Amino acid sequence: MPEQQYDLIVIGAGPGGYVAAIRAAQLGMKVLIVEKRSVPGGVCLNEGCIPSKALLESSEHFAMAGRDLARHGVIVDAPRFDLKVMMERKAEIVAGLAAGVSFLLKKNGVSLLHGSASIVDRNQYGYYRVSVMLGDESSVDSPVEQRQTVDSVLSIFIAKRILLATGSEAVPLPGMPFDGVTVVSASDALGFAQVPERLLVVGGGFIGLELASVWQRLGARVTIIEAAPRVLPGADSQISEMLLRQLRKQGLEFMLGASVQGVCSTDGSTKARVIYGEAQQEMECDRLLVAVGRRPATSGLGLEQFAVARDVGGRLQVDAYYQTTASGIYAVGDLVPGPMLAHKASAEAVACVERMSGQASTVDYDLIPSTVYTNPEAAFIGKSEEQLKEAGVAYRCGRFNFYSSGRARCMGLTDGFVKVLAHAETDQLLGVHIVGRHASELIAEASALMTFGATARDLTVICHAHPTLSEVLKEAALNAHNEAIHA
Repeated sequence: MPEQQYDLIVIGAGPGGYVAAIRAAQLGMKVLIVEKRSVPGGVCLNEGCIPSKALLESSEHFAMAGRDLARHGVIVDAPRFDLKVMMERKAEIVAGLAAGVSFLLKKNGVSLLHGSASIVDRNQYGYYRVSVMLGDESSVDSPVEQRQTVDSVLSIFIAKRILLATGSEAVPLPGMPFDGVTVVSASDALGFAQVPERLLVVGGGFIGLELASVWQRLGARVTIIEAAPRVLPGADSQISEMLLRQLRKQGLEFMLGASVQGVCSTDGSTKARVIYGEAQQEMECDRLLVAVGRRPATSGLGLEQFAVARDVGGRLQVDAYYQTTASGIYAVGDLVPGPMLAHKASAEAVACVERMSGQASTVDYDLIPSTVYTNPEAAFIGKSEEQLKEAGVAYRCGRFNFYSSGRARCMGLTDGFVKVLAHAETDQLLGVHIVGRHASELIAEASALMTFGATARDLTVICHAHPTLSEVLKEAALNAHNEAIHA
């Protein structure tokens, strides 16, 4: 196959890569996107954000049927669940969304190629050559359902600009590699064929809490082991405390300030060695789910020959244009500093290609919302109280509980609160923190206001529909001025 030339070659078709490819095409670039999986969407769509939310939703329906329906006067027999059907539903959602991404790429004129890409070299004219080893189900520009099986073949493509968006991979514990059976990653935990009787989850962050919730609801005895003194170590401490209380009430067990030192299998049983306080103990389990973090996935990209600089965590160093230290090679998403979030990757992708076209696009890293989809959910944006205190920023705080919300009472979802932090002098919103059902949706109002530099007073003058959960945001902002009506 002769070399084909493009304006931009994107490696990786996750939420950073495919968004960059589409936006670049909209801006008039000829774009090729290469994805090693047989379908686009990256980790987020195929083995992360979307499948986990599908299982969280299904397991929560099961839990509600046994826990809450009677309070609404709905009497049902003891509910049962079909794990196979849950997994099939999850797979259908993923397949449908992946097909949708393929359609969007084709609609926008982006060439999609499935295979493993590596940057070969750069010629005297500044063009990079990218080799792509086609897999067993690869063809250019073919929708998922029309892709034909071909023999593996090496093809070469050239472009002056390369955008890396290959995402990240789970980090194993030292000396305990993932085996997919006993020591498992989040991806493995999204496809268990049966509910484990005893599940140990190492890591009390977003991924650990969500997957622990799924399997606890379905009957597993789950213990979360977290090295920090609290769950969600990066969140506001009051958010962490409330979430911990609620999850414990649901039956999740926690060992905070603990670490796993090893795992062994003897006599058909698996035991993990856990240091908790000053003691070391062995805990028997069926599965050990490790969710302690992720690292950039850069292996095989051929970056070594270009001396691309990295930070101590292995992330690629980039400038304001998302260009690495190798001219013409760009990177976004989990490959570069900042939170490893799909929406952060997408925002960077748009800013990156728009800057290539001469626009002055930016990403405000102080205003990237974070969410955890447990029950209750938690969502936050901006600074926490701890961060403001550490920085010596004078602030005012307003808090309002969902218990005082008429809508929350009717829904039976009264656990949680909204906290609003505003500058003591300017009243500018500095942080909004929510723990409660639908927090992931409610945070959008705070995101919009803070993006445009709004004050707590601005939030108080917005007329919110009644009765809605969103009224709690207004009351929290009013409370920051000691003016809450329903406190």
